[in-house]
Amino acid sequence: MRPWLRPLLALPLLAALVACRPGGDLPPLPVTASAAYVLGAADQVRVIVFNDPRLTGEFRISDTGSLNLPLIGALPVAGRSPAQAGEAIAAEMRRQGLFREPNVAVEVLAYRPVFVLGMVERGGQFPYQPGMTVLSAAALAGGFTYRAVQDQVSITRGVPGQAREYRAPRSAALLPGDVVTVFERQF
Repeated sequence: MRPWLRPLLALPLLAALVACRPGGDLPPLPVTASAAYVLGAADQVRVIVFNDPRLTGEFRISDTGSLNLPLIGALPVAGRSPAQAGEAIAAEMRRQGLFREPNVAVEVLAYRPVFVLGMVERGGQFPYQPGMTVLSAAALAGGFTYRAVQDQVSITRGVPGQAREYRAPRSAALLPGDVVTVFERQF
């Protein structure tokens, strides 16, 4: 056999090994541009209505994606940025005749948690912090076990009913609500 032919014959074997690797069939995590944060269920926010402290307060976004505000009622805010939510609240106040020109701000107090599963010491739910990566989430979960694949994980991202699973490196940035699954080594 010619010496230059041996590496070519090894390529199918190498491709088969890569495909057998946990998560090898998942699409890579898409690169997300740093856009405005999008509100979702379980976020805790502070709504500030300027010149009216009675309507200012802290609220949790419900499972349906709505804020239940005094005098206004339930207002859908999931999928909007905090600035867009503030504009929607002000528009509803104008519509109901509560204020002529309301000035409303919304700020996030606590983000949706992230979840870490699989080959970590203590999997579970952990508070999200801006700038969190897969590696920092694994550290919160007690670190990788000796059976963990440490260089790539699965991240499930999206809204309920539309979530997608991706393959990601341990340096990947997380978003609130992400579910990280650490794979188990096969050998």
